[in-house]
Amino acid sequence: MVNNLKKLTVLGMMSGTSLDGLDLAICSFSRTNSKWDYDILKASTIAYSPDIKKALDNAIRMTAEELLILDHNYGKWLGQEARNFLDSNNLKADWIASHGHTVFHQPLKGFTLQIGNGHDIAASANHPVIYDFRSLDVALGGQGAPLVPCGDHFLFGSYDFCLNLGGFSNVSFVEKSRRIAFDICPVNMGLNHLASKAGFDFDRSGNLGRSGTIIHSLLHQLNNLGFYEENPPKSLGREWFNLQMLPLLEQDYEVKDILRTLYEHIAIQISSILNKYEGKTVLVTGGGAKNAFLSELIGLNTNREILIPDEILIDFKEALIFAFLGYLRINNVHNVFSSVTGCSEDHCAGAVINRINH
Repeated sequence: MVNNLKKLTVLGMMSGTSLDGLDLAICSFSRTNSKWDYDILKASTIAYSPDIKKALDNAIRMTAEELLILDHNYGKWLGQEARNFLDSNNLKADWIASHGHTVFHQPLKGFTLQIGNGHDIAASANHPVIYDFRSLDVALGGQGAPLVPCGDHFLFGSYDFCLNLGGFSNVSFVEKSRRIAFDICPVNMGLNHLASKAGFDFDRSGNLGRSGTIIHSLLHQLNNLGFYEENPPKSLGREWFNLQMLPLLEQDYEVKDILRTLYEHIAIQISSILNKYEGKTVLVTGGGAKNAFLSELIGLNTNREILIPDEILIDFKEALIFAFLGYLRINNVHNVFSSVTGCSEDHCAGAVINRINH
């Protein structure tokens, strides 16, 4: 690896499967004398309008033509929001790195799709763009996910585990000198779905779930889903959630009891992974890190040290790391590990649109 890389400023954009909104983080990166340096200069979350949220939620059921139109319109919107963010904060970015919004993710069938067309982003923002970070990995036989572990390895390697609690939970750690990572189970995708049935956008601090009672028959069904028996590398998508888990969560019980049961399931699955591998410190980020009840349950099921960082890292670690993946792409440094995704070789992913600013 090159020891010295020039300093660049990259705007990272991330849209998670839980549809919380668009996370933007403009970050500076450099590498000097084998040391990585980063700084989050400014970060913000743009809430989705009801129309955008509805369109993204419905994308999996759209016709091909409807999906192409959404891909174009969403890309244009991403570019506009990127430009507004930079202008309003009087900041300049060398590049924009966009994750896009995942609609389909079926790597075993050879495809993954993150909408938010990069050409539309570049044209709308009038900036060079890196996007589509997952497709090359799938073409090389990998899962196309998770991609954040590259940033975990280089930027947060002092922690034994990096645990993300987003729409899905995923974990990243080093075993036998190789970075390993995989999805564990749904988190906010399921919790938010159930909270919406009670009239809430999400279960603040886990208070609704805390008031419920565990349904042991449902807990048994959840814990026996086939995905949990598979060996990594492995990843989850909305299709799996809709087909495998959602029907179990739609059974005729009180919402608070189903929610309490799902919390128990999540804690069991996450703690079983933390307990299985060596290590002590666990850096927890993502929206679920703010859920006091969930953190409490995970802590009760493991003797690992659960570390919750400052709020900006909780909220924007993924946007930061996608900015970092873009930085690596521009410098032709591998940003995807075969040990993580199961692809045939480490590689440098991301489609580049070298839009010249005017």
